[in-house]
Amino acid sequence: MHDIDDLERRGIPSVFVASEPFRSAAVTQTEALGLDVARVFVEHPIQDRTDDEIRNIADQAFDALVAELTGPAS
Repeated sequence: MHDIDDLERRGIPSVFVASEPFRSAAVTQTEALGLDVARVFVEHPIQDRTDDEIRNIADQAFDALVAELTGPAS
């Protein structure tokens, strides 16, 4: 999250991506640190997936990622 915040401060549009079980922790951390970073959550688990399964997860997240990158700043 710090990396995403740093990139954004440098003018590089960025999005934090994590799998769904980490949503609560990510939200808590961004609030505690006062960071306002774009984030997208994907299905879990990521490890031990086939290449096709990972591609499918990426395809499912694509629209949300583009929306976060191109939408109005929060």
